[in-house]
Formats: sequence, C-alpha cells, structure tokens
Amino acid sequence: MAQIIVTLALYLVLVIPMGTYLYHIAAGEKTFADPVFNRVDNAIYKVCRITREGMNWKQYTLHLLMTNAVMVGVGYLVLRLQSVLLANPNQIEGMEPTLSFNTIISFMTNTNLQHYSGESGLSYLSQMLVIIFMMFTSAATGYAACMAFCRGLAGKRKDVGNFYEDVVRIVTRVLVPISIIGGLLLIWQGVPETFQANQTIETIEGKLQDLAMGPVAALEIIKHLGTNGGGFFGANSTTPFENPTIITNLIELYSMMILPGACVIVFGKMTRKRKKEEGRQKRCIFGNQGRTIFAAMSILFLVGLTLCFFSESAGNPVMEAAGVSQSMGSMEGKEVRFGVAQSALFTTTTTSFTTGTVNNMHDTLTPLGGMVPLLHMMLNCVFGGKGVGLMNMIMYVILAVFLCGLMIGRTPEYLGKKIEGKEMKLVALVLIIHPLLILGFSALAVATSGGLAGITNEGFHGLTQVLYEFASSAANNGSGFEGLADNTYFWNITTGLAMFFGRYVAIVAQLAIAGSLLAKKRVNETVGTLRTDNTIFVIILVAVVYIFAALTFFPALALGPIAEHLTLWMS
Repeated sequence: MAQIIVTLALYLVLVIPMGTYLYHIAAGEKTFADPVFNRVDNAIYKVCRITREGMNWKQYTLHLLMTNAVMVGVGYLVLRLQSVLLANPNQIEGMEPTLSFNTIISFMTNTNLQHYSGESGLSYLSQMLVIIFMMFTSAATGYAACMAFCRGLAGKRKDVGNFYEDVVRIVTRVLVPISIIGGLLLIWQGVPETFQANQTIETIEGKLQDLAMGPVAALEIIKHLGTNGGGFFGANSTTPFENPTIITNLIELYSMMILPGACVIVFGKMTRKRKKEEGRQKRCIFGNQGRTIFAAMSILFLVGLTLCFFSESAGNPVMEAAGVSQSMGSMEGKEVRFGVAQSALFTTTTTSFTTGTVNNMHDTLTPLGGMVPLLHMMLNCVFGGKGVGLMNMIMYVILAVFLCGLMIGRTPEYLGKKIEGKEMKLVALVLIIHPLLILGFSALAVATSGGLAGITNEGFHGLTQVLYEFASSAANNGSGFEGLADNTYFWNITTGLAMFFGRYVAIVAQLAIAGSLLAKKRVNETVGTLRTDNTIFVIILVAVVYIFAALTFFPALALGPIAEHLTLWMS
C-alpha cells in the first residue's frame, strides 16, 4: 500500500507542470521550447500547405473524420500486403481481411485491441508504418478533439481552433520529444530496439528457443504515452522484453497517466474566470472547474483501486483450501517482480486511463478484482484516454447540472451558458451509445453460434469475458480478459464496429455540443446559479456517475463477476 501511495503522490508532482505546458500549447502561448519547435512546425505547415485558419465545429469535425479515413485506407492496404513489402525478415504473411479491418479500426480509434500476436502477426514495416504511426496520430486526434471541445465551452474565441495545427503541435512538442527520452530510458533498462530477425538461442537446459526481436522500445513508449496499449508481443507488458524492471514499470505507468490528467488541468485553465482571478492568475494550478473534475475522477479511481488491491490481496479461497498459501495474495497470472500492489495499480490505471496495456493477465484476477477494470471501462470517464475521458466526464457534469436544475425548477447553466434541449439530446446520445454497444453486442454474442464459439470459459466467467471484450472495444481501451477465441469473422467484425461507433459517434456529438454552447450568449450569475466548482458538486457528480452505471450495467455485472465472487467465497 505504501508504494502505491508514493507512486500516486509523485504522479501529482508530475501532472501539474505537464498540464501547464499543455495549456500553453493549446492556447498558443509562449513556452521555453518555442525557438526550436516553431521552426519545425512552420516547416510542416509550409510543406503540407496548412493555413492555420480557425474552424467552426462542423469544419473541425469534417477534417478530423476525413484525415482519419485516409489513414485507415492506407493502413489497411499495408496490413494486407505486408508479405510483399519491405522490412519483413521473418516472412510474415499478409493479414486476413476481417483481421485487417479489426486491426486498422482498432489502432485508428486509439483502442489497440489485438486479435493477433504482434511478434508473429506483423512485419517490422507494419509495426512502424501502421502501428507506431497510428499510435501517434490517433492520440493526437483525441487530444485535438478535446482542445476544440474545451475552447467551445470556454467561449473565449469565435472558433474552436484548427485541427491540423492542434495535431501538429501535440505531436512535435509533446509526443515525439517525450517518446525519444522515454524510449532511450527503456533501452537503458533492457527493452530491445533492433531490426534484426528473430534469434534462436540455447537455454541453460540445453533446449532451443526462438526470441522475437524488433523495434520494441519505440512502440512501447508511445503505446503508453498515447494511451494506446497494443503490445509488440502478445503477452504485452507482462513480458520482460516489454517491461523488464520496476523502473520500466513506473515509466510506463506514468506515461499513460500524465497526459489525460494534464488535459483536465488545461480545461480548468481555459475556463477560469480571468476577471475575478486576475490577481491569482500566477497561482492557478487546476482552475476551479478543472479542480472539480479532477477531484471527481480521483475519487472514482481511488475507489476502484482500493477494491482491486484488497480483492487481490485477499487471495483465492479455493487455493487456500487446497493448501496453497495466499499470504502474498492471489499471484496467479502476475509477475513476481511486480507483485499484487503494482499489478493492482497497473490494472486499475490502464483501464481508468483507457490505455489497454497489461502487466498481468486480467483473466486471472479475482472476480471483484476483475470487475474493477470492467466497471471503469463501462464508466469510460475515470480520467479516460487523452482528452476523450475529460469530454466524457463533462457529459456527466452537464447531466448533473440538468438534474439539479430540474429539482430546483431552474433552467440549468454551465460555464455561464444555458443548457437546453439540443444539448441534452446530444448528451443523452453520448451516454446511451456506450452501454448500447456493450450490452447489445454482448447479447448478440451469447445468442449466436459465432459468438458462443469464442467463449472458452463456462458460466459466470464466460459472460464476464464477453462483457469485457465489448466494454474494452466501446471504451477504446484495448485490453482483454484473454482466453477468448476472438480471431474469427464474428469477433473481428463486431468489435470493429463497437470500436468505430464508440469513438466517432461520441466525438461528433461532443464537438456539436461545444459548437452549440460557443454560439450562445453568456448569462449573468445570480444567487440561484448552481455552483459547479465546490465540494458539494464533486459529491453530486460522483453520485450521478455511479447511479447511471448502476442503472445501466448492474444486471450484467450481477450475472458476471458479482455472481462469480459469491460462488467462490460462499460455496
């Protein structure tokens, strides 16, 4: 427990300066790195003929979708033709059509769900040109959408920014520099970075073993920094080649946490009231609105982390009855070098920040321990992916404001703008599409032969497998319970559709909300205005999130992990 507290305390020290730096980038303010990066950015603008003119929300959305569509088309062709392209020393064949569809949608939507093993399913060219490239661009896309969304809510300019400028600035000033530094640190700790073919070695037992090689460190750092999650190897960050030491584990942990948390700080700084806070402007860390959201997210995160940690620490009663000591907790599927504490922290973090990387096998978690990552993906607002999690949480903020407005008989307001029917319909769409994708496709899976064929566990755990797969897809997380035979037409197509609609329907609706609020006139605060920057509203917001989750997902959870837990401990 002590190591978890120290790890999270250090995170708070790191996230604040990163949030300030991101705010300066999003607001176009000066930073210490401008002399270098301005030249790089200007060269890119010139070569790509980017005008940097402001866009309204419709233009911004259209450019986002069209850019993503072009990358999907090119990436799909590379995956299908990788057997005849360069950088394929291991002679890996081209991907099957439905697997190519699933993979390209997965990485373009920042999900990185893998129905293949990276070391045997992709050539080095595919790993770099498709996987690593899209880890940068999909992360930048989510960040850009979030910045446009924040500008719309802040209402301090007439447009929501320029999509291409936002993407270029986050890539050149954040993702690439940190990836270079982090990648070198990973190489220092023993993560491979090579273009050599797989190596065959003789073990100490005198047997031969093939070791997969490749540009692992380059992929490893951006997979965490961009909240991507797709591993170079099938075992992901449980394997020593991706995550060899406790130092690399901490690097990967902080990498996936830093930017989603920083985006909340950016939002707080964008929406702060300059007139009232002018005298305190230099001391502004979160901003009032950002502090509220960060506090609510932190409560949700800590509740889940506590449940996961103590569930795993309690061990497995069946193993205890069989005479196997559970003094170290449930160590099934965990690396001894990490133990229960770091495994529980990594598990909760990767599904709260929708990264999808794993340093232990989630399929082997205790029922309640496994319910935590599943629930956090269902909530999809516990920090979440880069920017996208913040946007999802603000949907709950607007819902909470609307419900409180109904109770006091007053038109709801948020950030000085009235929340009316149009905005609430869009909020409802965002909040409904997520459970619809998870529960709808899960029902289809357990009702059809194609879905049932992939389920490898019986009873409650089998249902949890299915729920986890579609929750991971719809939340654009990418982690899996594993054990699911998912490389089939049914699972490739259904999860591909869940990833696609889970990503783009929400982004389009959220940008529409930002555009609608941007066009509205600001109203004056009165004594009857609901404050959204105090402790009471934090409690209201957390309650709304949990109540919504309970009403939507509790029946499914009761038939899955909760029933499994009761069976395990009460039998």
